[in-house]
Amino acid sequence: MKSSKSKRVNRAWLHDHLTDPYVKAAQREGYRSRAAYKLKEIDEAFALIRPGQVAVDLGATPGAWSQYLRRRFAPEGAAAGALDGTIIALDILDFEPIEGVTFLQGDFREDEVAARLAAELAGRPVDIVVSDMAPNLSGIPVSDAARVAHLVELAVEFALQHLKPEGALVCKAFHGSGYSQLVKLFKDSFRIVKPIKPKASRDKSAETFLVGIGPKSGKGVAESGK
Repeated sequence: MKSSKSKRVNRAWLHDHLTDPYVKAAQREGYRSRAAYKLKEIDEAFALIRPGQVAVDLGATPGAWSQYLRRRFAPEGAAAGALDGTIIALDILDFEPIEGVTFLQGDFREDEVAARLAAELAGRPVDIVVSDMAPNLSGIPVSDAARVAHLVELAVEFALQHLKPEGALVCKAFHGSGYSQLVKLFKDSFRIVKPIKPKASRDKSAETFLVGIGPKSGKGVAESGK
């Protein structure tokens, strides 16, 4: 009985996936996942990403957000060729190379990875940090809420260490237990805070994104030489 129900669920998911307009668009436009369109909508809503910036993509695998950043930094919006800007992608998982994107594999909380990141940044503060990180969910609400909160807290801590005073963080969160505390964390950390659920997020998904702009006084990294 359980197996039959599981097969129905799998068939329904496959049907939704194959008929999803964002999946079709990703295949047509060469993005590694439909997630690229979530960042695209957020960028278009808040005008966060511009050529010439320094961007860090946390939890970057499989790479759709890095691909979107790459195209925004390319003079013609191209997937290859000249690049006006710096993109550093980090993940503990493997990452298929993207032209012009520097990938650092490992946990960004570890000293070795932090040192490699510092070397790549070479003293430059970061314009934008994006994080599509999500934990493996257990189905136990209290446990899952704690895992989600932990990843958001890590992204905020990272952003406050590296962002310019006017820099921005885009971070995945989930509605449910603990969400209001994450909004409070953002409001305590950034001058402007905007929640957004892109149309590209599935209707059934509890995911939303928190955008924090301008680390609060004393929390941003001053630009070197200024």
